[in-house]
Amino acid sequence: MAFIPHTADDVREMLDTIGVASIEQLFDEIPAALRAGPLTGIPAALSEMQIGRLMSERAARDGRPLNFIGAGAYEHHIPAAVWAITTRGEIYTAYTPYQAEASQGTLQTIYEYQTMIANLTAMEVSNASLYDGASGLAEACLMAVRANRRSKAARILMPRAVNPTYRKCVEAIASNQGLIFEEVPFDPATGQTALDALARFEGEDITAIVIQQPNFFGVLEDVDSLTEWGHAHGALVIAAVNPTSLALLKPPGEWGAKGVDIAVGEGQPLGVPLCSGGPYFGFMATRMEHVRQMPGRIVGRTLDLDGRPGFTLTLQAREQHIRRGKATSNICTNQGLLMTAATIYLAIVGPEGLERVASASMVRTTELASAVSTIPGVHAAFSAPHFHEVLLRLDRPVGPVLDELAAQGIAGGYDASRDYPELGPVLLVCATETKTCDDIETYAKALAAALGAPRAT
Repeated sequence: MAFIPHTADDVREMLDTIGVASIEQLFDEIPAALRAGPLTGIPAALSEMQIGRLMSERAARDGRPLNFIGAGAYEHHIPAAVWAITTRGEIYTAYTPYQAEASQGTLQTIYEYQTMIANLTAMEVSNASLYDGASGLAEACLMAVRANRRSKAARILMPRAVNPTYRKCVEAIASNQGLIFEEVPFDPATGQTALDALARFEGEDITAIVIQQPNFFGVLEDVDSLTEWGHAHGALVIAAVNPTSLALLKPPGEWGAKGVDIAVGEGQPLGVPLCSGGPYFGFMATRMEHVRQMPGRIVGRTLDLDGRPGFTLTLQAREQHIRRGKATSNICTNQGLLMTAATIYLAIVGPEGLERVASASMVRTTELASAVSTIPGVHAAFSAPHFHEVLLRLDRPVGPVLDELAAQGIAGGYDASRDYPELGPVLLVCATETKTCDDIETYAKALAAALGAPRAT
C-alpha cells in the first residue's frame, strides 16, 4: 500500500506557496459540465488496518490454485531480487531513451537485453522488444514480406500446430495488409507439422514459413528439415520459440544449414509473473542482412569524443522518426519495464540457472504424463517428444473435468478441444520447475477422482 506522508498543514503550505486557495482551483480550467460530481454509494472511510484486512480477504477469494495450465503463459519461480530491483524508482519510472545524454542507464539496459536475446537465439541482432509474442509474430510476417524481395506473393505458410491465439492475432493484424496465410496440417499421430504436407507448395511463390518450437501441443518439431525446406524453396524462415527451452534446445540461429531468418517469441517466462492476462512482452531477433526491415528500436554501443563507451539509439525504423511511407511499424514505447525485468532475471539465473529451470520443467512434465497415464481413460495424444507441455486425450468432454478439478483448487490445464475439435476431448497440461512430486501426485489423484476411476497401483 502506498504511503503518502503529507499532512493537512503540508498541503496548505504547498497551496499557499503556489498561490491557490484549494486543490480544486488547480483544475478550474476544466468546464464544470465536464467534471464528475461527488461519488455516491461509497462507504465511510476505513483505517489503514481495516482496508488492509478487507483487501486481503477479497484477494483470498481467488484462492491459490495449483496451476497446471501453460498454453503460452508459464508459471516459473522468479527470484525476489528481480522485481525488487525492477521497481526501484530510477528504473520503474524510466521512459523513452531519446536523449542519450540523460538516458545512459536505460540505454545500457536495453543493450544488455538485446545481447542476451541475440545470444539465446544465436541470431545476429535483436530489437528492444515488442508488445507480446503474438503481435511479434505478426510483425515478423510483415517483416518477411518486406525482406524477401524475390517473392511477390505475400504468402505465409502457417502450421496448424502454431498457438491458436498467435494465429488469430496474426490474421487480425496482417491479413488486412495483403498477406495470405496458408494452413499446414500436423501429423495426427505425432503432433508434428507434417513435412509431406508441404509438397503441394513446391514450385510456388512462398514468402515465408513459420515454425513454432515447441509447438502449441508442447511437441518438438523437426526444425532442421522444415528450415531446409523453406530455404530450398525461396522462403524466409520465421521461428516462434519459447525462451526457456533455448537453454536446452538448438537455438533457431542454428536450425538447418544456416539458421532461420527471423526469431520471435513471448518473453513472459523470463521473470514476468502471471497476472490476469498480462502484461507480456515480445522479443525479436534477425540476421544482420534484414536489420533495416526490423520493427521497433535498436540500441548500439559506441565511443564518445573522449573515447569513453556509451550507448545510443542506432536504428528507429518507425513513423515517429522517419517518413510514414518508409516506416516498418508503429511500435514505440513497447514493454520496456518487462524487458528490464527479463534482463535482470537472466543476469541473476545465468546460463546454468536457466538450463536447470528448463531441465526441471521437462522432468516434471514427464513425471506428470507418467502419473496420469495409469488412469483409465487418459493417454497421451501424440507420440513425439515434448518439452514442458503434453496433450492428453480423455474419454469424455474436458470442460466438466476441469470444473471438478477447479472445485478442488486445481487449475487442471487448457481445454484444447475448443481449438482442435478434430482431436476429440484433449487436455493440454504443463508442469514447470515450480511443481513438486507431491503436487503431481495431488493432480493425478484429483484427475482420477474427476474421471470417477480408481488409480492403478
